[in-house]
Parts: sequence; structure tokens; C-alpha cells
Amino acid sequence: MMKKKSIILFLALCLALGGCQKKDEGPTRVETGMSEIENQYYDKALENFQAALSEDDEDEKLMAYRGAGMAYMGLGQYDMAAASFEEALKRTTDKMPDTKKDILYYKATAQYKMGDYEAAAASCNEILGIKGEADAYYLRGASYLANQEQDKAKIDFDAAAALAPKDYDLFLNIYMCYEEQKLSANGDEYLQKALAIQGTETKDYYNRGRIYYYLEDYEAAQRELVKPVEEKDAASLLLMGKVYMALSDTAHSKVMYQQYIDAYGETPEAYNGLALAEMSDGNYDAALADIAKGLGLDEEKGKQELYFNEIVAYENKKDFSTAKVKAEAYVQMYPGDEQGKKEYDFLSTR
Repeated sequence: MMKKKSIILFLALCLALGGCQKKDEGPTRVETGMSEIENQYYDKALENFQAALSEDDEDEKLMAYRGAGMAYMGLGQYDMAAASFEEALKRTTDKMPDTKKDILYYKATAQYKMGDYEAAAASCNEILGIKGEADAYYLRGASYLANQEQDKAKIDFDAAAALAPKDYDLFLNIYMCYEEQKLSANGDEYLQKALAIQGTETKDYYNRGRIYYYLEDYEAAQRELVKPVEEKDAASLLLMGKVYMALSDTAHSKVMYQQYIDAYGETPEAYNGLALAEMSDGNYDAALADIAKGLGLDEEKGKQELYFNEIVAYENKKDFSTAKVKAEAYVQMYPGDEQGKKEYDFLSTR
């Protein structure tokens, strides 16, 4: 068992604006808070943003409310996030269209995550009133689809595709929207649009491999990834590790992750891949050793999966008391993760 990560709504957390820094002074509260968010220390980030709200600088307050909204999103408190983004929007002016658009993306995402799809679509309407962008059409389409408005969703998805006809991520995200609504067949056409890009660069082979992986055509994914893997492309090595896992070839999966580590160094993501392969082989102690190595690294990206699979490894070892302790710590670190909550609830009954 492994934690499934949804790639839907990737765009909102990819947009970033910096805070203002005064000359010859240390980082502001907002800058410190943004650094904490980057490291996923959302409670600490929130403390810094709240402290910044007591200052007189209105620009700093705007960014503090924006940052607080991001921290609340990290904590899974989407209603508080939407309220914070609304406060930030109140402090924008007509001379700040890019800032307003940025905050509206965050607000729409928070509204989507809290299940208020009509409000999310309305926020996207505001974004489109500023500028017609593929991301805005995509997010509004996702909102319509989640609200069972399939015809309106398709119109927006097609508009997004027309604006970004070579954006592999966009097509994959549209597909994932349909998959989450149990409408994968409707989303297949967007994967076919992505395959039709037909580029010959390393990234094109990698992205076609990704598409075939989502289509569960693992042999085709393997064929596409041969060239970039030979070139030691980082993303392709990691994906090939997943492809081999899907083909139940754990030995070659481990080889891919080890090649990645040899070429690019240790990362939580690579150790998570090794741990999953060991768990598939029933080697739970070896998996826990890999997890410990990954958790001991300074890099934060990928550690959530390691913490989750640590719980799973202890469960499979029938060490339910340790698994429960780990699950309790997990839900405190990642309160917005529903799968983590389910694991903790299950272990609480053991």
C-alpha cells in the first residue's frame, strides 16, 4: 500500500511572489514565513505571518495575509486559507493586476479544496477578467467537473488546451480531473493530445513515458524511457523505477533508483522508491532502513511519502503499536491528508 498523490491543482502552489526586504536588514517576517513554507513548517510560517500583520506597512500586510493563506492550505484548513486570501485581495489595487491574479489563483484553489466549486469557478471568472490564461480555464473546468457540469468543464478544458497545445502537464492534469470523477474514458482524449505533440527532445520522451504510465501501458512507457534513461535524465530514472515496479520487476526498479542516487545524490524520493521495492519483496526491515536514510536527509521534498510508507511497513511487520505512534505523528504533521487520517483511525482500533 502506498500513498497516492494527486497532481491536480499543481498550478496554485507553483506561483510565487517575494516579500519586500529593507536595505541592510535581516529577512522580514514575511520572508522568514515563506522560507518556512518552503520547508513545510506551516505552523512556524503562520506565526511569522501573524506577527507581520501587527506592522504598519500595508504592502507587508498584503503579503502576510497571502502567506498565511498558503500556510493554512498546508495545514489543510482551507476555509481559513480562503478567508486570508480574501483579506489579501482587499489590499490590492487596480494597479496590481498580477498580484491580484496570483492571489485569486490561491483563493480559487482553496475554495476547490474545501468543496465550494461554485465559489472556485467565480474566482476563476475574476482571473479570466484580468487575463485569459490556460491555467484559469483549467481550474474553472476542474471546478465545473467536480460540480457535475461536464459540458461546461469540457468547454474550459478545450480552451485551456488551445492556449497551451504543448503543455504535457496541463493534459495530464485534465486527465486526472476526469479520473477522480470516475470518468477516465472522457479524459483519454487529452492524453492522446499530449502524445500528438511528438517532440524528439529528452523531455518529450519522458513525458510520453509519463502518459503511457498513466494509461497503464507499461511496456510502451518503458520503450519511451529507454533513451532518456541512457542519458541519465533524473526524472526518467525515477519514473522508470516506477514502471519496473508496475511490471513487478523489483530488481530492475532498485537498479533505477540506485542509478539515480549514484548520478544525482541521495534524495527522499529515491529512498522511497527503494523502500517500496523492498516492501513489495516482503523485506520490511530493509524498507525501514531505506526510509530512515531518506528521513535523515536535509531535503524535505518527498519526506511525506516516506513517513506514510514507514507506517505501512510497520503494519506489515504486525508491529501495530509502533505503526500507531507513527500514524499519530503523521496526522499532526500533515493534517490535510485524508489517507493518513484513515490509517490512524484504522490503527486506533487495533
